[in-house]
Amino acid sequence: MSESDDQVSTEDTMRERADESRIKLWLLVGANRLVVTGVLSLAFFGLFMLGSFLDPTLSGLLEQRSVIESLYAQMIGALITGVTLVVTISQLIISQENGPLGEQRTRMSETMDFRGYIQELTAKPAPADPSAFLREIVDATQTRAENLREAVGSTDDGELKDEIDEFVDSITGNAETVREKLDGARFGTFDVVYASMDYNYAWKIFQIERFEDEYRDVLGDEQREAFNELRTSLVMFGPAREHVKTLYFQWELINLSRYILYVAIPALLISGMMLTFVDATTITGSILGVETLLWTVGVTFTVTLVPFFLLTSYIVRIATAAKRTLAIGPLILRDSQR
Repeated sequence: MSESDDQVSTEDTMRERADESRIKLWLLVGANRLVVTGVLSLAFFGLFMLGSFLDPTLSGLLEQRSVIESLYAQMIGALITGVTLVVTISQLIISQENGPLGEQRTRMSETMDFRGYIQELTAKPAPADPSAFLREIVDATQTRAENLREAVGSTDDGELKDEIDEFVDSITGNAETVREKLDGARFGTFDVVYASMDYNYAWKIFQIERFEDEYRDVLGDEQREAFNELRTSLVMFGPAREHVKTLYFQWELINLSRYILYVAIPALLISGMMLTFVDATTITGSILGVETLLWTVGVTFTVTLVPFFLLTSYIVRIATAAKRTLAIGPLILRDSQR
């Protein structure tokens, strides 16, 4: 058995497991996507204007009508292509919800079967709200962890008792953290999925398997049953989280399609106006010592890029969440936990 295998407790929250800065995780997944889009837009505008200060020849280039025409003509083509791509993605998502009656009935049957399993697990009807649904499973794992502690308390193996105490304390602490984050979390925001990613159920399942193997000569029927019940509750959390995560991804991609359509229309309008009406003779003067034409191009070019910044902010979150929840079950993919 390796040294990492007998480490009963481990970092549970996503930030602790990832060993990355709070600011980085906030930008990748935690922050509102519209805020991130605004940050990217302001950063691009600032860098664009900084580049114009460092390279004074840019102002001279913009005075040439052909440069502005080329710049915004290419942006119109890119915007139309990008919007078409996003609309296609939205259609693919919607097509997954369509199907013959038999497939719809199968989906419904499988969903109700799983809700039935959760009702058996918690001894009460499964909640309809996604955050409450996950919270009930987390509560069940904590309750069954305490039952395991009591069951192991009757054994004479002091090492097993110490390890189980540490294991149950880890489960309890992790459950309390996730429960607080799920409390009041509303589906449609990232809060529900974000909180569920902090529940390190895979490591806990692995530890149960290790306990059962290492102490198989010590465990009695009561202890084995307690382990099995705890494992069942932890195993239920995996598909429940994946289901909620899948629904959230579909929800977000549909929202992304709508938002990009909203911002693409004014971006196309601005590009068309710059392409048709603006040159060095129509916009003259200076603001804060910088030519007004340069300010105009900087602002309008940034606006035309907003759909791409919006796409970037959403895809970064979805890709990050998908990467950090790739494995279902006791598989540890990150080097920081090996």
